[in-house]
Amino acid sequence: MTLRSRLTIAAAAATSSVLLLSGCVAGEGSATDQPAVAAETAEWSTDTLNIDFATYNPLSLIIKSQGWLEAELGNDVTVNWVQSAGSNKANEALRAGAVDVGSTAGSAALLAKANGSPIQAIDIFSQPNWSAILVPAGSPITEVADLKGKSIAATKGTDPYFFLLQSLEEAGLSLSDVTVQNVQHADGKTALESGAVDAWSGLDPLLSTSLVTAGSEVIYDNIDFNSYGFLNATEDFINDHPDLAQLVVNAYEKARAWAIDNPEETAAILAEVAGIDVAIATSTLVDRTNLDVDPVPGNAQRDVLEIVGPIFVESGDVASQDLIDDALDNLFEPEFAENADPDAIG
Repeated sequence: MTLRSRLTIAAAAATSSVLLLSGCVAGEGSATDQPAVAAETAEWSTDTLNIDFATYNPLSLIIKSQGWLEAELGNDVTVNWVQSAGSNKANEALRAGAVDVGSTAGSAALLAKANGSPIQAIDIFSQPNWSAILVPAGSPITEVADLKGKSIAATKGTDPYFFLLQSLEEAGLSLSDVTVQNVQHADGKTALESGAVDAWSGLDPLLSTSLVTAGSEVIYDNIDFNSYGFLNATEDFINDHPDLAQLVVNAYEKARAWAIDNPEETAAILAEVAGIDVAIATSTLVDRTNLDVDPVPGNAQRDVLEIVGPIFVESGDVASQDLIDDALDNLFEPEFAENADPDAIG
């Protein structure tokens, strides 16, 4: 179904709801007596928008800080912001219906889709180098091969975990050669700095913070092992409320331009939400995050995920390659980004 068709259906459904609520039925003059009232009341297809924000998604922080969605929706739609601590938590919220729109790494979106989560990517918010493998200051571990027999903190279902899998494979190791402590990103940082684990496959801005404040050291860094930042929506939301989906993507594209034009303000927003120094936030954005990317999900992201997919199967995170292939064929919904109009956000 095309975006235009979904928008038409959503508008028609909203208008019908208004007519029913007003007590008017066909044949009683409702269509001729009250068209203006129905059209005004039916501006949006629902009265609630549940959307996430995350420190690994700077554009979400800008949109929330600037209040653009609330300004556009006014009193007609309540915007509920839910913080995602990691891609795995965003995926849990999407699957449970706690959020309509959530931000994840591309690899996490593929994993969720392959395992039956009804989501699609509607926008690409960044191309980050947000994962790396760290060891404590003074550690004798200097390369990935040295991790054999060691304990590593990582958050399953997120890009740092998949970064770890790829890094181990490249070094000739497998998951059976290490012990993975499955903890959330912040807890992984704490475990590394306290000596509870030998290494941490970390995520920015926590990663950059650990480098500066604890003297942790990166032993492996590879941007090609990171997938893009995906903005995902549930299929129900896309089909039933395409008007709001388009509004969200419009806001994201306005935020992208704003971030590029206002780097200092963007760093200040990230620093405040993440509770980190502005200098660390600036380093995260300048050195490890590329926001100036094509927002339309498609071949560039598929090329990366086609490399990651077989690793999911080998690690047992996905049952078969057929599930990966089917997920790749149905993960992207490019029309919203293709039709994005940042100027539509006042």
